[in-house]
Amino acid sequence: MSQTAPNTLQYRFDGPEDAPVVILGPSLGTTWHMWDRQVPELAKQWRVFRFDLPGHGGSPAYPAGSVSELAARLLATLDGLGVQRFGYAGCALGGAVGVELALRHPERLASLALIAASPRFGTADEFRQRGVIVRTNGLDPIARSSPDRWFTGGFAAAQPAITEWAVQMVRTTDPGCYIAACEALASFDVRPELARVGVPTLVLVGSDDQVTGPAEARTLVAGIPDARLAVVPGASHLVPVEQPAAVSDLLVRHFSTAWQPAFDHGTAQTAIPAAPVHAVPAAAPPQVAPIAEIAPAMAPEPQLTGRPDPYDAGIKVRREVLGDGHVDRTLAETDDFSADFQEFVTRYAWGEVWDRPGLDRRTRSCVTLTALVAGGHLEELAFHTRAALRNGLTPGEIGEVLMQAAVYCGLPAATSAFRVAQQVVREETTPTE
Repeated sequence: MSQTAPNTLQYRFDGPEDAPVVILGPSLGTTWHMWDRQVPELAKQWRVFRFDLPGHGGSPAYPAGSVSELAARLLATLDGLGVQRFGYAGCALGGAVGVELALRHPERLASLALIAASPRFGTADEFRQRGVIVRTNGLDPIARSSPDRWFTGGFAAAQPAITEWAVQMVRTTDPGCYIAACEALASFDVRPELARVGVPTLVLVGSDDQVTGPAEARTLVAGIPDARLAVVPGASHLVPVEQPAAVSDLLVRHFSTAWQPAFDHGTAQTAIPAAPVHAVPAAAPPQVAPIAEIAPAMAPEPQLTGRPDPYDAGIKVRREVLGDGHVDRTLAETDDFSADFQEFVTRYAWGEVWDRPGLDRRTRSCVTLTALVAGGHLEELAFHTRAALRNGLTPGEIGEVLMQAAVYCGLPAATSAFRVAQQVVREETTPTE
């Protein structure tokens, strides 16, 4: 076990020191203990490496706001330990890390298993909304509802100790790190890139998973060239906990038979690895074609002088601040009469001003709320109250902005503003059980 620096992760090893390494990645709100019942079987053949996400379990609370940052921290940890090549199994957010590794660092990965995973986890709005709820109410509402998302009803009723363990695991997570992980899932979408996953992949899902179920699993299998699907009956989202024996058996079989040899760029040949230490005799693994070398970088094309068009940055910021649902509705209502205006708003309000680095988004939300109160623009105030919550302002801070506005914009304007903002805050921060 190890305590970590900000750019690495807390980890532990189990199994023979001279065996090939298999990494087990946890899901959001869990710790490495979610894999406890897989370790005995896997450790017979592999050196099992588990890690905790930032702020989860005993891990220091250094938030990571993207899947790529989590993958980078994992690789930094492994580099410090001298681990260069490994098999990887990840559940949900841990699975997203596995896909990121397969896409950005394929030379490190020998085999991949994606459990309760998806190329896109719900919608960005859903996870940012969860962040608003946690920021306002803490993790208790999320913790209390976690068994309903993670386990089948029969399992939760029959295993009250495990159910309570799940609740406490979420409840003791650092809220800031949980919110950052929600942001990581909100921005994760690798659907266009799945065909570039070149490592043998097992996609494993519980038959009753209502979070990332069989439909998402089939999307992964359809997109990844060398992927197989395993559906575990009688299991929901946290399938390694609910059906540990089935998951252990599937992982052992997958890593025993689908371990891709490393490609040596020096000799342009695929290395033939020795049999894993302590491995149970098995059928010869399938022949794996060498991975093509990366072509030399092309000379960059001449760049046009002048400022880049801010529209692309604007639509990205607009969606992040106001939410996909709001932007999609607005754009769907656009016609020939209003198209130029919506393009103007996206390009200049969002691409030119909101994307400027001089103020952070929290501050910009404060300024925007005040201006809308002064102008009496109550419909826009509702939209931007939601945006302020997404940008990290708490309900108390929004109230302070409106109090300040009352002094300088007038009590009647502030009274109307409080009425609108109060309704939005209630809607956005009420936990859904």
